[in-house]
Amino acid sequence: MKQKVVVFSQIDPDIQEKLEQRYQVVCLQPKLGDVNEQLLTHVQDAEGMIGAGRWLNRHNLATANRLKIISSVSVGYDNYELDYLNEKQIYLAHTPHVLTETTADLAFCLLMSAARKVPYLDQWTKQGQWQRTVGEAQFGVDVFGKTLGIIGLGHIGAAIARRGFYGFNMNILYHNRHEKPELAQSLRAEYCTLSQLLQRSDFVVIAVDLNAESKSLIAAAELAQMQPHAVLVNIARGSVIDEQTLIDALKARQIFAAGLDVYQKEPLKESELFKLENVVTLPHVGSATAATRKKMAELAYQNLVDALEGKVPRYVVNPQF
Repeated sequence: MKQKVVVFSQIDPDIQEKLEQRYQVVCLQPKLGDVNEQLLTHVQDAEGMIGAGRWLNRHNLATANRLKIISSVSVGYDNYELDYLNEKQIYLAHTPHVLTETTADLAFCLLMSAARKVPYLDQWTKQGQWQRTVGEAQFGVDVFGKTLGIIGLGHIGAAIARRGFYGFNMNILYHNRHEKPELAQSLRAEYCTLSQLLQRSDFVVIAVDLNAESKSLIAAAELAQMQPHAVLVNIARGSVIDEQTLIDALKARQIFAAGLDVYQKEPLKESELFKLENVVTLPHVGSATAATRKKMAELAYQNLVDALEGKVPRYVVNPQF
């Protein structure tokens, strides 16, 4: 009998086909009713799960008696109750590295768009307001040669730093749990405290994991330390920033602008952010290119297969439970 796999989000069609050839596959159907109830039904005899973007915890996995792996098509894994998975000896696998460069591209896209008011000026032009030479209300801020502060110098943070250093001759500051002297040397990057970084940077990019230490890392006190011409970019997780405090700072022009790809609540359907001209809002698309999503799906598939064949997946979050 084929092993049963629950697909808990839309995945790449080619990977879906490969799964169906190899396993008994059940896909959750939000249109058919409560997804958590479907989960409780289908995970009873499932040995694997694959997907992304859904909260999975002790409540909606309570009936999972045979589950060996949850293979997430993502890098972040804050939406999984890791303590529970460890307790039940269920592997959690993810897909790091394959989206590093794509996500770094997106971070710089947000940085440039916020700095030069691209979305605002696009609409301003389309609305017919360009009737004479632009004035100060349409001015942006320079990027080339400025200071870029990166909070979290992991793979993605380092890729963003390379873009700033080599592409825009920027001075690089970074704040991280640990200093990274070899990486920093190649980029002439200076290690700083968070406070120093916020005070000295023209652009601040957040690229940290979401954990107990990083939740609400940027709140009122931190925003108050930023320069009035500074731009804040978040490609990490929405909860790293106190969102209402950021909204207040943007309204008061306490900082120049923000570029956001992530939010405290997603999908973001209603928000004061939408009324502000000095913020760029994207719908969590850091890895959203066809090529990258394909690579992520392929890696997640291999993680799943490895676990179901009795191996430790290559990119497992909890290898020793």
